[in-house]
Amino acid sequence: MSSTSPVADHFGDPPPGARQLARGITATWWYTFSAVVFIELFLVLVWTLQALAVPGDVTAPFIVGLGGLVWWASTMVLLAGYRHRLDAEPGIAWTRIALPLLTAVAYGVVAGLVIDSWLLALMPLAQSVVLLNWPKGIRLRIVVLTTLLLVLLAFVDAARGAADIDAVGWIPALYAIIIPAMSVSSLWWWDVLVTVDRARASESRLAATQERLRVATDVHDLQGHHLQVIALQLELAERLMGIDPDAALEQLQAARVSVDEARQGTRDLATRFRSVPLGDEVANARDLLAAAGLDVEADIAPDADDAPSSALGPVIRETTTNVLRHGAGRRARLALRRVSDGWRYEVANDVVAGVGGEPVGSGLDGVRRRISEAGGTLEIREDAGEFLVLVTVPASEMPPADGEGRR
Repeated sequence: MSSTSPVADHFGDPPPGARQLARGITATWWYTFSAVVFIELFLVLVWTLQALAVPGDVTAPFIVGLGGLVWWASTMVLLAGYRHRLDAEPGIAWTRIALPLLTAVAYGVVAGLVIDSWLLALMPLAQSVVLLNWPKGIRLRIVVLTTLLLVLLAFVDAARGAADIDAVGWIPALYAIIIPAMSVSSLWWWDVLVTVDRARASESRLAATQERLRVATDVHDLQGHHLQVIALQLELAERLMGIDPDAALEQLQAARVSVDEARQGTRDLATRFRSVPLGDEVANARDLLAAAGLDVEADIAPDADDAPSSALGPVIRETTTNVLRHGAGRRARLALRRVSDGWRYEVANDVVAGVGGEPVGSGLDGVRRRISEAGGTLEIREDAGEFLVLVTVPASEMPPADGEGRR
């Protein structure tokens, strides 16, 4: 995996939600990485202390400790490769893992001979092997097999007298036995997170593709019908041109009307796909601000979809952008309610006093012009550390209000 989320906006910068998700995935990886390397480092420390407790060669603790640090560093190379395992091609990249595996073998053989432990001789290689990019289902078998071998070698060391049989003497052996399973369990959670995130991204891309296909089908049906009619009308006009000029002129006029109908139908189709119910607009604004890290309170009327989307939709989008750019980034409040003379949309966010310039920029100036053209009003206030934009627009058809609700 790369440091960014698998989900990316292919048409520009990723949205705040995607950026926050990317940060969360990256943080999860570093938690996983830290857990694995800490377990390995602690194991090296335990075996170094075990070497110190055994009288004999004074160089044994240095060989076990310093050699263990070299092996520990080599496993970081394997972990770095594991992070990209879902993007890797099938098979094992021996050129990248050969050196870490040789380091594990060398450390295990030398340290095992120094303190006379078969368990320590196999443990570094077993731990390094479970970090490889095994095909699905193979890694579990590898973990089970290596764990059984480590258990067997622990009992062989005890039978040979190479390990103490008391509880303290079994602590290094126990850590050596369980470290492959502990490491794989940590990496499994990382795999689950990445798999779920990629499934969500695939679902989003599939939904977008299906929507594009639906739009393409509607455009094809609309334009195909009108173009066929226009072609027939022009063909008929061509045939009538020499024998009945008046009838030919009527067909040309009818063809022009068909062109206007096709153009209007295309415009209506584009408007229908661009239009989003106002309730969804406010809900999307709420989710966007929440994804950016704000504490958002949203109050949306139950019949918000009846509000004039052509007037309020751009206002909601522009004010949401204004909050992201100029707000202090802690809290925001959104409300879309019915009032006696139309609809009222309110957006408020916290600001830092004395920091930055005047929040009202060209974007809100455009909102003011749009609302004025729709016959509404725009009010902007800033007090007590809060920036408030209040928009009111009339409604041509207003059924009786049935109260307000929270979505």
